Amino acid sequence: MSEARDAALQAPASAVTQLHASGWCLVPDVLTSTEAAEVRRHLVAAADESRARGVPTTYIGLDPNAHNVRVFNLLDLNPVFIELIQHPLALSLVRELLGEHFLISNFTANIARPGSESMALHSDQGIVTTPPWVAAEAMNIIWVLDDMDEENGATRYLPGSHHWQTLDDLPDNPRALSVPFEAPAGSALAMDGRLWHTSGANRSTDRERALLFGFYCADHVRPQSNWNVQLRQAVQGGLSPQMRQWLGLDEGNVRYGATLTTLP
Repeated sequence: MSEARDAALQAPASAVTQLHASGWCLVPDVLTSTEAAEVRRHLVAAADESRARGVPTTYIGLDPNAHNVRVFNLLDLNPVFIELIQHPLALSLVRELLGEHFLISNFTANIARPGSESMALHSDQGIVTTPPWVAAEAMNIIWVLDDMDEENGATRYLPGSHHWQTLDDLPDNPRALSVPFEAPAGSALAMDGRLWHTSGANRSTDRERALLFGFYCADHVRPQSNWNVQLRQAVQGGLSPQMRQWLGLDEGNVRYGATLTTLP
């Protein structure tokens, strides 16, 4: 991408303000309808390839039933996902919340098919760090590939929950307080890792809801993915030095260019 296009794809100031205030923000039309459809086509092919490699795409326990298609290790399945995880708008939002020093923790997808049920309520930061959660140390950039609304299983969140620091802060009826994110295909949804949320139930009869989840963390947090193991050497060999740094392939979570002092 050119520098001019990169500059044009920085997050709008209003989105940044909302991200800090509300723990989320939605930027529509980041991908054109044609681009969103093309990425979705690659996602379906990636699910097929994952199954061909012997990696299941159905996970009972993570999901209540078999109506979700889960795809992991997207970066190893198609170059389009390597491009998307470092999209300039996504990275501008990551830098706003996590700062300059971050790692790419994971990149996964979920296609919620009709009949899918809601998973357990959770915060993503609560999965990778221990309480108290006093600052954002992880976040998601969610790529919306199908129009997403309450009927077809839109992600549900608890407003203001990014301020909760321990499990004791959860109300007695958190699921009842959740509300859906609604967004058109091609949108990018940024979500503070502390925001409590869950997948919605897809109550439609014929509409799928496909989402990609780019998960980023502060560079002192252990990433969910071991990219040295998960990425084939052929894939690693085609990555830029900057991408290798974000994946922790060479220095792990030691900051690039850090100066180490030897104690006497």
